[in-house]
Amino acid sequence: MRREKTRTCRLPENSFDFPGYTFGREYSPRTGGSYIGRRPSKKKVQRLCKAVSEQTDRRHTLLHVQEMVGKLNRMIAGWANYFRLGSVRKANNAVNAHVRKRLRQWLCRKHGLSARKAYRYPAQYLYGQLGLRTLGRAATDLSWAKA
Repeated sequence: MRREKTRTCRLPENSFDFPGYTFGREYSPRTGGSYIGRRPSKKKVQRLCKAVSEQTDRRHTLLHVQEMVGKLNRMIAGWANYFRLGSVRKANNAVNAHVRKRLRQWLCRKHGLSARKAYRYPAQYLYGQLGLRTLGRAATDLSWAKA
């Protein structure tokens, strides 16, 4: 039996996914009021986290640190360029935390340290010295997107 792709959705009670975004009810952090908005879908966040996990797998410990950081930065840049509209803060925080955790684990494996030694790689080291890119706030001047 084929799953139907087309369905009727009543907003704001329901939500729907469309090219990587979930459209539905959002709440303003400032006022608490609700509005119809978009956020990256959970499936896309999980897919990026899985790709980061595969990239930082123990098979890749022979890569140079800068090469690994470069690959992660390209993945993060692609994500940031596509998912820059809507409520992206929660998704960005989840992805940032996952990337930091996996890179720390990879560095510990690469240098033969136990997992408890991950504190040797604080966020300042990852972002400052290694040059890991972080997913920050969404761009504020997106007048072209307010149609």
